[in-house]
Amino acid sequence: QVQLVESGGGLVQAGGSLRLSCAASGRSFSSYAVGWFRQAPGKERDIVARISGLGKYTIYEDSVKGRFTISRDNAKNTVYLQMNSLKPEDTAVYYCAAGPLVQSTQPADFGSWGQGTQVTVSS
Repeated sequence: QVQLVESGGGLVQAGGSLRLSCAASGRSFSSYAVGWFRQAPGKERDIVARISGLGKYTIYEDSVKGRFTISRDNAKNTVYLQMNSLKPEDTAVYYCAAGPLVQSTQPADFGSWGQGTQVTVSS
């Protein structure tokens, strides 16, 4: 397994941008797919984007498609989530998670998690 640490969250006005980072430690990071999830208060943890181990495949949920971009730099053991045109409904704690398959969408499919980073979008 890998250990993950997120950073880059904060407070931003609607329409603004943030870039989240997910730094990994451990071996064979490029063999893991990585997903970004988010969880708002009182709601379930939902996936928003995921990327395959070598970065060839990226998948986005409809709610963020065209606004968020997931990417990775395996030389730096880091996955990024560039978030543009942010909306108040994007407010949540964002988590990155590593798992074996880019097709996975459920939290239980991912074995390694970061501690989360808060993103707050004001209207």
